Amino acid sequence: MSAGGASVPPPPNPAVSFPAPRITLPAGPDILRTYSGAFVCLEILFGGLVWILVASSNVPLPLLQGWVMFVSVTAFLFSLLFLGLFLSGMVTQIDANWNFLDFAYHFTVFVFYFGAFLLEAAATSLHDLRCNTTVTVQPLLSDNQYNINVAATIFAFVTTACYGCSLGLALRRWRP
Repeated sequence: MSAGGASVPPPPNPAVSFPAPRITLPAGPDILRTYSGAFVCLEILFGGLVWILVASSNVPLPLLQGWVMFVSVTAFLFSLLFLGLFLSGMVTQIDANWNFLDFAYHFTVFVFYFGAFLLEAAATSLHDLRCNTTVTVQPLLSDNQYNINVAATIFAFVTTACYGCSLGLALRRWRP
């Protein structure tokens, strides 16, 4: 009892005041045994190939392929971060609705990657476009650049399909 006759309540314990995170995917290495984990690994693999192929084409159309590079690099890094959070188990320590974050992330990246795929396909289709130079008329893309852009377009489509599959799985988890 204190001098005024009233007792002072103990301070609250902040360690017990955090609600549990909402997630249905397993944390740790078990994430790799799920379809979602496999698709994230494929997104990283094929997204990295898109990044490498577009960069190796010397980006002859910077306005179109610059966006493709931005999307592929950003999605690659965020997918690595996303997978790293699950592999490390940090998702169990961070209070968030991970099912919604999974859906929102894959929806956003799917939309951006679909646009990047269309732009890469458009850049590839300009192979026969002739550019007027000071001396001769040359094709916009050399044969080597064309072949690299065809491969980049195919892998951009495959990566977009992987993000679409992840989006469908995330929607099923978020809205059962």
